[in-house]
Formats: sequence, structure tokens, C-alpha cells
Amino acid sequence: MGVEIPAANSQELPKSLQLLQENFPDDVREAVVANGDAVARVAAGAVRRILEFLKSDARLLFSVLVDITAVDYLGREPRFEVVYNLVSMAHRQRVRLRVEVGGDHPEVDSVAELWGCANWLEREVWDMYGIGFRGHPDLKRILLYPEFQGHPLRKDYPIQRRQPLIGPKN
Repeated sequence: MGVEIPAANSQELPKSLQLLQENFPDDVREAVVANGDAVARVAAGAVRRILEFLKSDARLLFSVLVDITAVDYLGREPRFEVVYNLVSMAHRQRVRLRVEVGGDHPEVDSVAELWGCANWLEREVWDMYGIGFRGHPDLKRILLYPEFQGHPLRKDYPIQRRQPLIGPKN
């Protein structure tokens, strides 16, 4: 027994995905319901505008940013996806945005000004994956010490790597 996934232009799509397709036709690459979740794949250059729309439009009001995370698809270009999970308490809906980023220095625009918690979530993605956030107020490590070398959730991170030992600062 599988989950039926409506076509991208289907009327069965949740209102959030329909509105994204209508308002950002050039930036929404895919809109589907996958395993019961509303998921949109969007252009990296439009992610901040799209998230701002999802948060402020009265028909949506996705006021809660639950999480920002990333996925490393080593061997594929673009290599990374930044994933945003949002909740609309007013309309009792959830939506997930997936944003492909790649290159030698992957980055997307920061949304720390839209949601205070994004400050910490973006720092975690930076720390673990090395994905930057343009316009972030203080993008620095949050889980690891500043001298740590590399980003440990990248699939090409050498698991046997020895990190510098840091003693107490006097």
C-alpha cells in the first residue's frame, strides 16, 4: 500500500504548495505531497523571498520555523540540500522547503531576521556541513570548538582525522 502523490499541477495539492506555485512560478522547481508531507523544491536565489511569503501571507502564516538542516549528496552536483521545516499554527499545516546548493563554497541567504531561532539553526548547519548563510549576524561554530578543522557531517569527512588538542586558555 503506497502513498498517492498528486501531480504538480493537481488541485489536490495543499493550499501552501498551490500558492507557492502561483506566486513563484519561476522559482518553485517541484511541489509534491510525499508521505503525507507538503514539500517544495525551490531555487536557492529565491529562498528568502519564499520563506518571507510563507511567514507573512495571511492565507498561510507559517510562523514557526521548526528546523533547518542539510543533506549531503556526495558525488552529485549540486552536492547539498538545505531543508527548512515550517508549521502554521493558525492553519494547522506543515510545509518543507528543499533548496539545492553546491559549488566550492555553498551558501544561501540567512533568514535569521525572520525567525530568531534561525540564528542558531544556521550556525549548526554551518558547523556540521560548511554551508554558509549570507547576511547571518554571527556565523561561527556552535557545537564544536573554533579550532576544529572541517565539517563532520560531510560524507567526505575523514572519520579517522585527528583534531588539534586545545588546552585551557590562560
